[in-house]
Amino acid sequence: MKYLNDTTVMKRMKSRLTMNKVWKTIFLLATLLALLTLVILLVRIVSQGAAHLSLDFFNNFGSRFPEKAGIKAALIGSIYLMLIIAPVSMILGIGTAIYLEEYAKKNKFTDFIRMNISNLAGVPSIVFGLLGLTIFVRMLYLGKSLLAAGFTMSLLILPVIIVASQEAIRAVPKDQREASYGMGATKWQTIVRVVLPAAIPGILTGSILALSRAVGETAPLVVLGIPVILQFLPDGLLSQFTTLPLQLYDWAKRPQEEFQYVAAAGIIVLMVLLVIMNSIAIFIRNKFSKRY
Repeated sequence: MKYLNDTTVMKRMKSRLTMNKVWKTIFLLATLLALLTLVILLVRIVSQGAAHLSLDFFNNFGSRFPEKAGIKAALIGSIYLMLIIAPVSMILGIGTAIYLEEYAKKNKFTDFIRMNISNLAGVPSIVFGLLGLTIFVRMLYLGKSLLAAGFTMSLLILPVIIVASQEAIRAVPKDQREASYGMGATKWQTIVRVVLPAAIPGILTGSILALSRAVGETAPLVVLGIPVILQFLPDGLLSQFTTLPLQLYDWAKRPQEEFQYVAAAGIIVLMVLLVIMNSIAIFIRNKFSKRY
């Protein structure tokens, strides 16, 4: 009987090892497929767009002629837009997460709010565009301005930042809060000096992912009626503007083959912008991770 039991155990072990190898192979193939797709995409974009990267490309405005087309207005517009989106969305998002996790009572009403915030994170971006068109463009008379677009895009990524911040704050051990209270700190002092520093890596990760989404979005801006080509730079919060994704969308749909290469050059610039944003976030996150 003991021999039979040992045999059964060995068979089960072999079966588990075999399944482990099968799943390991499947996961490896999935990873290689994703990397292959990324490499093909990068090679295609760089090979098509690298030749069009020049000072004129950065200094020229949008044009109907591919040899004269540039991203000056679109690049500056994207940077200005992010300067509005980042503070508005992060202040509101992190503040909301702090209130829900540290101050709000745990009851059915707050659970309902949390559930709806999580659901809003999956709403299509064009819905937020319609919301921004109704509230900021028509009701508040902000027009097709930087401010209207910035508020609309902030609404788009706000649920993502709130959810990520909540998870980061919730992950801070309760013992650290109790130790702070035991030393005589107030609730606000505990949040500022204990909770937030420990939660910053997670908060930044979610915030940068959300901001990266905002940088590449076009649907809400199309709904707001933001122009795709401008021959001037925005001179204020209520000024018209355009962005890189809108400019790239316009170039990509044009029938001339030359515009496909110009669009590839713009994609390279957009990717570099995203890499810089993510690098800054990773640096800050690692700095706080080592400290706390």
